[in-house]
Amino acid sequence: MNFIDYTSNITFMQQRFQNNLNKLGLRIRNLRLNQSKSLNALVLGREDITTATWSRIENGKVNVKFSTLIEVASVLGITLDELLKDVDFSYSKE
Repeated sequence: MNFIDYTSNITFMQQRFQNNLNKLGLRIRNLRLNQSKSLNALVLGREDITTATWSRIENGKVNVKFSTLIEVASVLGITLDELLKDVDFSYSKE
């Protein structure tokens, strides 16, 4: 494998990862909107997650820690399984 092949594999993986973050963020936003809640109303008074962090998650701008995913599911009143229902975790090159 030459250098160009190696860098294109990294780029592909990074793009796939970013796509998953975007899909997850969109799913979280839709779940929140289905509950007719604004960002502020959802996290008001919570010490564990801020409006800014929630916004970055919804916009796919942050690599979400597992513990944060559990908190997001809890805030939305759903299980982690429901939250991650349509997220594709495969990273094959095909």
